[in-house]
Amino acid sequence: MLFPLLRPILFALDAERAHNLTIDMLAAWGRDNTPPMLRKLARGPGDACLRTTVAGLDFANPVGLAAGVDKDGRAIDGFFALGFGSVEIGTLTPLPQPGNEKPRIFRLAADRAIINRLGFNNGGIDAALPRAQAAKRTGLLGINVGANKDAADRIEDYRVGVAKAARIADYVTINISSPNTPGLRDLQHGAALAELLAAADAARNAPERRPLFLKVAPDLNTQEIDGIARAAIDHRVDALIVSNTTLSRPPLKSGNAKETGGLSGAPLAALARTRLADFRKASGGAVPLISVGGIDSADEAYARIRAGAGLVQLYSALVFAGPGLPGRITSGLAQLLKRDGFANVADAVGTQA
Repeated sequence: MLFPLLRPILFALDAERAHNLTIDMLAAWGRDNTPPMLRKLARGPGDACLRTTVAGLDFANPVGLAAGVDKDGRAIDGFFALGFGSVEIGTLTPLPQPGNEKPRIFRLAADRAIINRLGFNNGGIDAALPRAQAAKRTGLLGINVGANKDAADRIEDYRVGVAKAARIADYVTINISSPNTPGLRDLQHGAALAELLAAADAARNAPERRPLFLKVAPDLNTQEIDGIARAAIDHRVDALIVSNTTLSRPPLKSGNAKETGGLSGAPLAALARTRLADFRKASGGAVPLISVGGIDSADEAYARIRAGAGLVQLYSALVFAGPGLPGRITSGLAQLLKRDGFANVADAVGTQA
């Protein structure tokens, strides 16, 4: 209820500064100085009908936090307390890196969208893993890994990241779909993708075999989608996250629309829906799908589930709808499932594909 009052204050700040302040507040969760307004937002995982199993993992609800929000894993407890069934931190690289020059996050308020060109800014995986280890998880924790911009061998960077993350995470995500690291998306194709997935598959076995997810871009053609789906099946990828930000530009109203970088938020929704359908068709349902992009309501999350997504993830909508959004979506999803006679999320997956 307080977010509509706070939003003008946050929006008066530079977008990256406002984001960092939000992370600082959520990082205080569970400590003696937890802000009272945050305590009032605390939510459980939701109705029992929301429980679902994807890639052998039991999720209390299908609504997750997408990677990129809490890159360094500073506020894991706080995000779980908002009602997320899963929290994915990162993208984390083997070595710390500052990312691209500022400013590099731009709000498009009239479009309910964000453009970012952050460039994998993070403090490095070794700094983040102790925080992840110490977090009081009330859901499942994913760790998203990537390669350093100046890496001599990017596949080796992924191997290192997967091996380290697999010791702590409930699942590990390979991010080869960011548009803000030059050449990174080349790893989505052909021999490079096969080599990467083979290396990651071999690296995820300590102390036990962790589920491996692959995050892909929305800016793909039919041949590329088919190739990724086939490679994912061949190399035993446990789920595909569809999709990252887009370099395309649908009609936009905001003054920041011409900024370079990846576009996320409401204008991405139509493309994200299309890619979800494309990957379901290309994989034949053999690989679980996680839908990301423009999800800002229970109705939209439910539509993605019925189109074939086993899970959904949020990012940009939190900027415009506030920290109460995951709770509203989970509550609404439970009502929609019951309205339509579904006993659980799994029963609804793909029913309108």
